[in-house]
Amino acid sequence: MPLPSQSAGHSISTSERGSFCLAVCSCGWRGPARRSRDLARKDANAHLAG
Repeated sequence: MPLPSQSAGHSISTSERGSFCLAVCSCGWRGPARRSRDLARKDANAHLAG
């Protein structure tokens, strides 16, 4: 599932910390740390949709 990079002024990226991955948005939002990149991407999609 591709990670949308921008939507309505939000710029999303993923960040890795050790064995964890989290989604980070330019608005200051951060998703929970996940072991799965796919789950981090789903968190980002939910943030952009909400």
